[in-house]
Parts: sequence; C-alpha cells; structure tokens
Amino acid sequence: MPALLRQLSGLGGCTHPIRLDGHRTEHELNRETGEIGRALHHLNSTDLPAGHLLVRCNNRRTTRCLACAETYRRDTFHLITAGLRGGKGTPETVTTHPRVFATFTAPSFGPVHNRLTGPAGTVRRCRCGVRHDQEDDVLGTPLNPTTYDYEAAVLWNAHAGMLWRRFSIYLRREVAKRAGLTQRAFRDHARLSFAKVAEYQKRGAVHFHAVIRLDGPGGGDTPPPAWATVELLTDAIRAAATDPTTKAQITGPVIDSRTHTFAFGDQLDVRPIRGADFDGGQELTDRAVAAYIAKYATKGAETATGALDRPLRLIAEIAQLDISEHASRLIRTAWALGARKDLEHLRLRAWAHMLGFRGHFSTKSRRYSTTLGALRDARATWRRAQAATELEHEESTLVLAHWVYAGTGLTAAEEWLTATITPAPGTEGEPTHG
Repeated sequence: MPALLRQLSGLGGCTHPIRLDGHRTEHELNRETGEIGRALHHLNSTDLPAGHLLVRCNNRRTTRCLACAETYRRDTFHLITAGLRGGKGTPETVTTHPRVFATFTAPSFGPVHNRLTGPAGTVRRCRCGVRHDQEDDVLGTPLNPTTYDYEAAVLWNAHAGMLWRRFSIYLRREVAKRAGLTQRAFRDHARLSFAKVAEYQKRGAVHFHAVIRLDGPGGGDTPPPAWATVELLTDAIRAAATDPTTKAQITGPVIDSRTHTFAFGDQLDVRPIRGADFDGGQELTDRAVAAYIAKYATKGAETATGALDRPLRLIAEIAQLDISEHASRLIRTAWALGARKDLEHLRLRAWAHMLGFRGHFSTKSRRYSTTLGALRDARATWRRAQAATELEHEESTLVLAHWVYAGTGLTAAEEWLTATITPAPGTEGEPTHG
C-alpha cells in the first residue's frame, strides 16, 4: 500500500493517467570506448505497484482532469506574463512597448437571451421581457430557434482561425499605413507580436482574447520606433477588425446558392495594458490580463454551452447525452455539414463536439515570449533533479526503453487512494517556470 501511494502521488493529482507496459534500463557507457557496461537501474512495469507505469494525461480541459488543466493554466500564465513583464528569455524592456488587450467577437446569428447590465450594476430586461439571473440556463440560447442561423454559426467557428490569420496580415498593413511605410519596409522598422486564446460565448460562438504588442524589428529584444504608440496600434486594430472599408474577411463556402462571408463582429474592445504598478481604478494590469487569458486556456465548448469534451463516433450518441437543445442542434448541424464533399477540408464531424472550431485554443507569434514546450522542459528538468539519487556516476549512461499503451484511467481502488492523498502545504503545484 505505501508503495502504491508513492506511485500515485507522483501523478500530481492527475485523475486520468495513461497506463504503459514495458521496461527501462540504464547502463554505464564508457565515454572513450563506447562500450556498454553494467546495468545501473532497471524498471519493469510489472514490478510497479499499479502493474503499469502511470503517466500524467496532460489534458488541458478542466472537465477531464483538474490537476493537469491547472498545470496548463499556470504554464499559460507564465507564458503571457513573460511577454508583458519580461523574463524567460524576454527582456524586461517590453514593459515600455505599446501593448493592448483586445477582444474580438463573433457576428450575430440571431437574437439570444442575454443579461444586460446598466449603471451601478443594475440588470435590465432581456428581449424576452425577463431579468435573467447570472446562472440562468437559457442565457445564450436563441429567442427563436427556428430562425437562428445554426449553419452560419458552425461555419463561423470552423473559419475563425483562418480569419485571425487574415486579420494579422491586415493589421500589419494598417500599422504600416499609419507609419507611412510600405508593407515590405515595415518589417525593417517594427514587428507585431501577439498571444491569444479562444473562448466560447454562451451561444456557442468562438471569440478571441489577445495581447498585441508593437516591437522593434527584432521583436521584444529591440525597442519600437518613435512613431509606435498605443493610440496608433489601437486605431490600426479597429480598422483591420471592424472598419467596413478595410476590415479582414474570409469568403466561405457556397451552400444552397448562399455565399458565406466571415468577419469579426462589431463589438470590439481594445484596452491599453499598464504596468504591474497600476492596480487600482480602471487600469488594466499585466497580471490581470495574464490571469484572464490563462483561465480560458483550459476551457472549451463544454464549459460555456454544456456541449461535449470529447469527439463523437456516431451522431446517435447525442440522444444518450445530457446536453442542452441548443448545443445539440449546433452539434447536429456540424455533423450534417460534415457529410458534404465540398466541406471535407473543415473536418466538421471530427470537430462536431467543438461546434466546428478546430485547432489550438491558445497560440502566440514566434517572438512574443517563451513557449509552452520550453516551460514543460524546465519542469521535466526540475523533476529529474528532485528524483536524482545521491550516488553520482562519473560514466555516461545509456538508456534503453520500450513502452506500449495499455489503457487510461485509474482502477476503483486507485481512485479511492488518490482522493485520500493531500499535498503538503506549499507543494500543491510544482514550479512551471524552471
């Protein structure tokens, strides 16, 4: 029992680990001759208390594994913070660069139940005549489901990532125009860096929260030109996102003689980001922005709409699931559109549980800051250092290992034991920043 508790404790609270069969052997290796010497350590899965090697699932979704999702949230927080305050390879001078926090919404697909707030937090009546509670299940659902444009809503989600890429191109164009530069010359004077996260609104439409920073030509390592200001950046974002004459658009498929065109909604919020010293009133701090983005990096369609957190194999599964009618109609629409040959590239059936949206929830440009991979490597290095034995071998080592997938999850007894493990104070989470 103590050995099994130690093995489960090593999962850090993961409740849906991957089970592996196999072995790992560490041998001495002569640096000069290359000869393999005696085995220093041997591990066989059959000798482990759980009968398998248990590896964390590393799922980012809070609905699948709270512990692994919390690790992902912390990593995202550090990644965003590094691009705002510096650190982890990014200079602290980025705090002086023009930076904004922008929210890009989806267009309307039909009126929905909402909770309108007025002055001093007062709640106004919805179009249906009711003052909805904040937890009301009808929030985000259509006032008239028969006229709601489910087809456009699903196709919007499927094209949202492509629209963001188009927007980033248009934004560079608009910034260059305001600086009196050509697009080609712009790259010699400045660079745009960003980090963004996708969030589902209650109606099931994806929108984006993004940190956008204006740097010098070398990214965060170089100061921006004198003409680079928050006001110029804000004006360029508005032009590239919502101005009818200059905004980015994506032409989608033609279905039943109807051509779908996608652009961001008119509700665009762009706010300047102040430094860490600004923490009161209306100021938006870098820490608040990083925490906000990190929170949504662990959520999906299931959090906002009550949809699914895993793919469907058959649409008939919907009938057995406890989900809202609105979410069900979105999923069924994605499934039906996925049968069309001209929409195969969107893989709508594979992503029906995500209401058509596919791809990474959190993304960043190359020069914004560090990467999630670098943070994971730093954490792995920290773990190896903690697990190192007191005996130091002068010889190099050769590791031979072979592992095969054996399943996922914990047995009933392992679940019970995991629930009894309480981390010691101050050790609830390992460092995610090396």
